[in-house]
Amino acid sequence: MSATAEHADHHGPIAWPKDPQYGLATPGKIAMWLFLCSDAFSFAGLLLAYGILRGGSKHWPPDPSLKEPILGINFTAALTFLLICSSVTMVLAHAAAVEGNRKKTAQFLALTILGGILFLCGQYQEYWGIVGHGLLHEGLHFGASHYANTFYVTTSFHGMHVFSGVLYLTVILVRTLMGKYDHGKHDHIEIVGLFWHFVDLVWILVFTFIYLL
Repeated sequence: MSATAEHADHHGPIAWPKDPQYGLATPGKIAMWLFLCSDAFSFAGLLLAYGILRGGSKHWPPDPSLKEPILGINFTAALTFLLICSSVTMVLAHAAAVEGNRKKTAQFLALTILGGILFLCGQYQEYWGIVGHGLLHEGLHFGASHYANTFYVTTSFHGMHVFSGVLYLTVILVRTLMGKYDHGKHDHIEIVGLFWHFVDLVWILVFTFIYLL
C-alpha cells in the first residue's frame, strides 16, 4: 500500500520549479517569446525596406502617371480600434481563466476570435471590396510600384498572422470548453495571449508607418 502511494505521489502533478533566470516561465512561454522576438525582426525588415524605398522617392506614390489611390485612414483606423478591443477581451479571457471561470473564459475567447475575423473581413474589403470597390479596382496593383508592393507585402504578411491567431484561438477555445484548462491549468491561454498582443502591437506600427505618415 505504501509503495503504491509513494508511486502515485512520485508521478502526480507538481509545481513548475523556479529557474534563476526565467523564474516560473514554462518552456512553452519561453518558446513563444523566442518566436515573437524572431518574428519581430521579420516585420522590422519589411518596415525598414518600406522606409528606405519611400525615403529614396521624390514622390509617394512614386509614379504619378499610375494614378494609384491614396490609402484610406478612417476605415483602417476603425480596424485598428477593433484589434485593440480584441486585445482587451484577450486580457479578460486570461483573467477569467485565472479565476477558474470556464464560461467567461470561453466567452471572451470567442469575442477575441470575432474581432480577428472582422479584421480579416475588413482587410478583404480594403483589397477587393465586399461593398463598393477595393484598392485593386481603384488601380493599386501588386508589382506596379514600390508603393503597391510594400503595402501588399506588409499588410498581407500581418493578415496571415491574424489568420493564424484566429485558428490558434479557436483551438484554445475548443479545449477550454472541453475543460482542459480548469484547475489552474491556464498557461496555454496566457501563451496564445502573448501571440495575439504581439499581432495587435505590430499592426499599430504598420498602421502608423504605412497609413498615417
